Amino acid sequence: MTAPILKNDIFLRSLMREPVPYTPLWLMRQAGRYLPEYNETRARAGSFLALAQNREYACEVTLQPLQRFDLDAAILFSDILTIPHAMGLGLDFVAGEGPRFAHPLRTEDDVKKLTVPDLSKLQYVFDAVSLIRKELDGKVPLIGFAGSPWTVGCYMVEGQGSTDYRMIKTMLYSRPDLLHRILEINTQSTLEYLNAQIQAGAQAVMIFDSWGGVLADGLFQEFSLSYTRRVLDGLIREHEGRVVPRIVFTKGGAQWIEQIAASGCDAVGLDWTANLGQVRQRVGDSVALQGNLDPMAMFGGEAAIRKEARRVIDDFGPVKNGGHVFNFGHGISRFTPPEAVTVLVDEVHTYSRSKHQA
Repeated sequence: MTAPILKNDIFLRSLMREPVPYTPLWLMRQAGRYLPEYNETRARAGSFLALAQNREYACEVTLQPLQRFDLDAAILFSDILTIPHAMGLGLDFVAGEGPRFAHPLRTEDDVKKLTVPDLSKLQYVFDAVSLIRKELDGKVPLIGFAGSPWTVGCYMVEGQGSTDYRMIKTMLYSRPDLLHRILEINTQSTLEYLNAQIQAGAQAVMIFDSWGGVLADGLFQEFSLSYTRRVLDGLIREHEGRVVPRIVFTKGGAQWIEQIAASGCDAVGLDWTANLGQVRQRVGDSVALQGNLDPMAMFGGEAAIRKEARRVIDDFGPVKNGGHVFNFGHGISRFTPPEAVTVLVDEVHTYSRSKHQA
């Protein structure tokens, strides 16, 4: 089947640092609990996993924010923990507590049993990608994604979210050989998973290294960045006659921006603690930058939202050839009023047009 012509490719062009008329915008977790229609669909599905594993539901919630807001990209509705779930770790989402694994990796025997999953166990993801592309009909590009080998590994060892990462850091310091084995398997799994998403129709891919910033300098490079780089090295570079841009987001990673930018990605996502202009100077426009509004700014009222949106755009600085994708510095809060997103989209598109015309 021939893919429909992409009507709005500004997101892809900006990632590749090509001329664009305004700064494109999408939001991490843009399909989520802040939208009443999402909550209604999730209730029909019965659970988060049932929602994610049904291609029709996944397509429905992926498209919901695009029906409300003039966003420049869609992102697949899924979760970074689909891979370890396919490995047999027994993923569940506990109300009020988030994801939890029934069989975390705690012993040498646990790690030795770990294998790259059969991709057929993740076919529901690829089916969702294909359906979303069809339903988008070329309106905007579709982003596929995965967690970084390190970040996914954190959940696999901890068994759930963590505040101190005691379990995985204990393994890191006492049995680094076991952790490297986990990361090796995660790397191969992530590479196959993302390439299958690209083949199914994802037009850009993002690697979420959400917990890379909890590592000490030196250990970040050894246990996180080196494995992310190997995923990037193996990704399909072109599909459907076009380059597939690659974005890496390391929360708390601005201190390593030069090394992340040199990892083989096309764009680096930044959290709200970084100054886009300073980061841009450090990398010399070698990559595009994505971010980096504090999602809590959305609770400050219309004037504050517009002010903060302008500040982020001004921080990035003069624009000649794209290079900036506006986003939050992390996921949107479930308590965000949808009307606040309408204000943000309007301000980013309107204000950035004046900067691009200058």
